[in-house]
Amino acid sequence: MFSSLSKIHNPLLRSITAASTSLAIATLIAAVAIGLTNPKDKSANKIGVYASLLAFIAGAGIGLVVKDKSESSVSQEKKKSPSNDTQKDTQNDTWQDWRNFKIVKKESESKEITSFYFQPVDGGELPDFKPGQFLTIKLEIPEQQRPVIRTYSLSDYPQSRDYYRLSIKREGSPKDLDVPPGVASNFMHDRISEGSIIPCKPPSGKFYIDVNSSVPAVLISNGVGITPMISMAKASSRLNLKRHIWFVHGARNGEYHACREEINAIAKSYPNLHIHYRYSRPGVQDAGKYHSQGYADKQLLEDIIIPEIRETHNGSTNAEYFLCGSPSFMDSLQQGLDELNVPEENVFFESFGGGKTKGKPKAGSDNQGTVDSAEVVFAKSDKTVTWTPEDGTLLEFAEANALNPDYSCRQGICMTCMCQLEEGEVEYIESPASEPDEGSVLICISKPKTAKVVLDL
Repeated sequence: MFSSLSKIHNPLLRSITAASTSLAIATLIAAVAIGLTNPKDKSANKIGVYASLLAFIAGAGIGLVVKDKSESSVSQEKKKSPSNDTQKDTQNDTWQDWRNFKIVKKESESKEITSFYFQPVDGGELPDFKPGQFLTIKLEIPEQQRPVIRTYSLSDYPQSRDYYRLSIKREGSPKDLDVPPGVASNFMHDRISEGSIIPCKPPSGKFYIDVNSSVPAVLISNGVGITPMISMAKASSRLNLKRHIWFVHGARNGEYHACREEINAIAKSYPNLHIHYRYSRPGVQDAGKYHSQGYADKQLLEDIIIPEIRETHNGSTNAEYFLCGSPSFMDSLQQGLDELNVPEENVFFESFGGGKTKGKPKAGSDNQGTVDSAEVVFAKSDKTVTWTPEDGTLLEFAEANALNPDYSCRQGICMTCMCQLEEGEVEYIESPASEPDEGSVLICISKPKTAKVVLDL
């Protein structure tokens, strides 16, 4: 009986069925008993009725107590299989391609820079990242024939790890050049709002700080170059309070200085964070909010920062230098650090929205090993064309032949242009910042090395 009841899913129906069955059984037993003993005895009949009622009530109770077999089996299955959270974690561990994120907050940081807070639409966990790395995003801009892919430095290191933040500068038209303003940055500022959905790839890049190191670090930036430095400073404040960090930032004035109060707040709980703001054209309203006037350059390092490092480290000037900013700013600083005899291996820099270390051509490349011509097969597009050194990189060659492969940095950093190499070999004109997947190559910095190259494009 119990096994039959357990097949009934509805608990009320299960109770009624059990009660009715018990009533019938009790009535039958009572009738037989009374008939065999004294069928005319009224007291015996009353006992029979009471017994039937008691059996009905007991049966109803049994029906409620008996568990639905399907519920029990589901419960057991839940115990055996991983929870949804575990499945999400597993999915996030293997997050490699595009994943939809929603903009949950948009906040102005300065006259040119706005921060965007990203949270995954699927509600899953976010993998950790190294402070200084970048995020690759894909924008569907109506005026563009294809998606616009860009890389921007992560500008925060949240303790809760439930969002990513990008702080993006609105790029205007370059001076003296008849070209339009930055397509992606203006689209983000003007047409992306809270609730917008943007596909992203996982954080990546080799421009990051080792938070476990004890070597003094100088984070020196100008303009929007401050973004990865914020992430580095925050990570160090949480994970390595003993390390001395010099946070050096150059801006025109307070209007153009993003996240100033955010950095100042970090310093309150991080006594080894030494801040120096240098404004080139400060206003009256900036009084007391910056430390010196001029540019963040070699002279500032030589006159102020390096003496402070020497003073706090018993006469040693050994330090690591992280640079991020405009091309002219970085060229000047790299030359200046060389003149100050800072070892090359102690200098790291970011050359665009993503990151890069050193940036020198691959040793021994200089087109050595590159063939004079090659047959390049674009397998998916069913095109076979002849490449020569004048055609440039495989990305440039693909574009010249009406293909539109994904790309962003064009420097071997963001991995966006990675595609499968089905046959042949390529030669990199400079070392990739990250190793591509096995069997794949970065076409933005490679050329054919063999007489035939087959690409999955």
